[in-house]
Amino acid sequence: MTQKKPSNADRRRIAQEKIAAQRQAEAARQKRTRLISIVGGVVAVAVIAGGGTWVIVRANSHASTVAAKAAASDPSIDHSTALLATTSAQSTGGTVDGVVGSNEMENLNYHIHAHLTIFVNGVQKTIPYGVGIVPPYQLDTSSGSAFVSGGSKYFYLHTHDETGIIHIESPNNHVYTLGNFFDVWKQPLSTSQVGPDKGSVTTYVNGKIYTGDPADIKLSKYENIQLDVGKNTPFQNFSWPSGY
Repeated sequence: MTQKKPSNADRRRIAQEKIAAQRQAEAARQKRTRLISIVGGVVAVAVIAGGGTWVIVRANSHASTVAAKAAASDPSIDHSTALLATTSAQSTGGTVDGVVGSNEMENLNYHIHAHLTIFVNGVQKTIPYGVGIVPPYQLDTSSGSAFVSGGSKYFYLHTHDETGIIHIESPNNHVYTLGNFFDVWKQPLSTSQVGPDKGSVTTYVNGKIYTGDPADIKLSKYENIQLDVGKNTPFQNFSWPSGY
């Protein structure tokens, strides 16, 4: 008997359940790591007191190198042929456009979601899972589609799956833009290029034509953004799953 494949609605529901479970695990982990963070701070002060500024710089450089090598070798990085671009060149920590990416866990003080759809000459391109999450990943494929449930670092802007949902999770309600997200991804975005694809870009925001630079679009709650490179594709609305 052929097993029935889960519908898109089922996949969204399962993804939401995973996010809820992840939130609980992260809250518990945050409590456990507070003491570790304090101890780490004491060690850092000791290094500075000993005149070890060079050691700190060298440690940060080493951490970036390790993260870059992990991203290059980690088999869990999304390599789907339907992607606009992979995450292989994305930022691996630090701060990009004010978007901090050195958090070992997600910051849920300000937590909203926006959605991005991209068409290139009428063909839909997906946004990879793990944008703004630094490998190695904890990857869950039990629902039939990949979901990143953990990574070594989180940026305030990131994706957990290929649904196009952008997670905005930061310590305050600072307004971020679509350009900030693409900068974390390290992909170009303008009125004539989206990622590696060039051509005239038609932009929709919540179903209405947006005539400005798409990089300036503010990522507000439930914002539905569509970018058409080349051929204009009619706006396709996104149905938000419950719980977002």
